[in-house]
Amino acid sequence: MSENHPSQLSEETAQALLLQLRRKEGTWVDWGKACHQLQKAGYLTAQIFEETGFEGSQQNLVIVAAQVYESLTNVGASEELLSYCRGPRSDVLYEFRILSQSQRLAAAELAMEKRLEFDEAKDLARAIKQFSRFSRSPEGFSSDPGDAVAYQCWQRARSKKDLQARSRLIAKGLRFAQSSTARERIEQLLSDFTVVSAQRAPLLPFYRLQEEEQIPRVIPVAGEMPLTPKDIEAIARVEEIKPFGMVQYSGSGAYVPVPGWQAVLRAKDPIALFCNSDRLPDAEVRSFERVAVVVDRDAKEWDANSYFLVEQEGELDIQWFPEAPKFPILGQVIVILRPKRILDEDNLMEPWQMDD
Repeated sequence: MSENHPSQLSEETAQALLLQLRRKEGTWVDWGKACHQLQKAGYLTAQIFEETGFEGSQQNLVIVAAQVYESLTNVGASEELLSYCRGPRSDVLYEFRILSQSQRLAAAELAMEKRLEFDEAKDLARAIKQFSRFSRSPEGFSSDPGDAVAYQCWQRARSKKDLQARSRLIAKGLRFAQSSTARERIEQLLSDFTVVSAQRAPLLPFYRLQEEEQIPRVIPVAGEMPLTPKDIEAIARVEEIKPFGMVQYSGSGAYVPVPGWQAVLRAKDPIALFCNSDRLPDAEVRSFERVAVVVDRDAKEWDANSYFLVEQEGELDIQWFPEAPKFPILGQVIVILRPKRILDEDNLMEPWQMDD
């Protein structure tokens, strides 16, 4: 352990946690809590991997899943459900990280009832999240989690010309439908073969740094998600002084330079948030990395081709809306900045070697 590590854990406690992970003692919930304690104490994911064999992606999975498990205990989940989750279902609970506490409970109960694997749990979580964005439930579908999946299947089946693909979606929708009205709507597709094009979510505005831009824009940082609306309200508007993009400020605060792309230069009141890529909607879980999300607080008018910053249960969230949302928009996502990729990081740490 480095001398720079904070002192939340004694050396004895830290070694006990590392031994627990090395021996895989307890449940995956205990492993997640142990990994979280060690990371908070300053241990790097690479250090924990070297000491225990838990890879970085596995550490992230059990930490997040353990937090989801803890939230289930907070809302009164039954012992039967908690036992099922410990059984182990860390990969299933990990997919429910994007849901609220009440949604997680309903999703976990359905996952237990249907004995869902992680890929079906991922589809369930996305369906519930997307369904919750409607100002009112679509005709015939209730707010039950099974109906959310049924609606997604119904919508996708209507857009399929291929009868086999259409039939598979209908069968899946009937498997998950919890209300009789949802079942009726899906059964109608067995005789109605009309193809209706589905509206697709726009691509997330990802950029990857490859070259340093000559004149970056300096943007104030609100912090690391999770954040609240008050966190972004507290950030003072920054005025740039041309021609070099200089900014003046007083007091404490952090700023990040962002390349001078047109989308960034057009933003009237940009701020930056940091988060892990798996917090983003529809992002690939396996491509886990820290990203900077640039949001224009001045852009609050909805359109179907953008993602927006909104408040969900007191915390900030990034979402796409197929129709104007029923709650206020706090800003538009301009770019999501990935760190510059270094092809051979290990090579940079080695001393230069020259032939004699």
